[in-house]
Amino acid sequence: MIAGALWWVVFVVALAWFQITFVHQAFAVPSGSMEGTIMTGDSVYTEKVSYLFRDPAPGDIVTFQDPEIPGRVLIKRCIAVGGQTVDLVDGRVVVDGVALDEPYTRGLPSEPLKTALGVEVSYPFTVPEGHLWVMGDNRTHSNDSRYFGAIEASSVTARGVLVFWPLQDFGLLE
Repeated sequence: MIAGALWWVVFVVALAWFQITFVHQAFAVPSGSMEGTIMTGDSVYTEKVSYLFRDPAPGDIVTFQDPEIPGRVLIKRCIAVGGQTVDLVDGRVVVDGVALDEPYTRGLPSEPLKTALGVEVSYPFTVPEGHLWVMGDNRTHSNDSRYFGAIEASSVTARGVLVFWPLQDFGLLE
């Protein structure tokens, strides 16, 4: 009887580990860098399966390993991928010569930031192959690729799908 119950406990723990590692995970948002879309303290459901079949694309909300603090995960919007050129012109983001329509920024300007130590970002900036340019939707309160440069695509851990908590913020992420 005890051996059977122990087997079920091991099975459930292994299944949970498999799901969190390879399928989906909840992510609590600790900062206001995505406010307007995701509020500080919101809980976001992320999924990991789609990136087994396709690469992150502009517009995706992605979680990724912080390039500065090992073990910390950040959440931002993918703006451009390898080979694309990003520019910041009069507070607007321009990718490959086309100004983006970004209603999720609520009109906040996209200005260059002072970069992290050892990082050089000058505009226009061509995203290296195998990298992504990510930015927070709350452009005036987000350390993002303007600060730490393009991130390695391999550092992406999941795609944000929906806010599930608190209930008043419940909804799909776009």
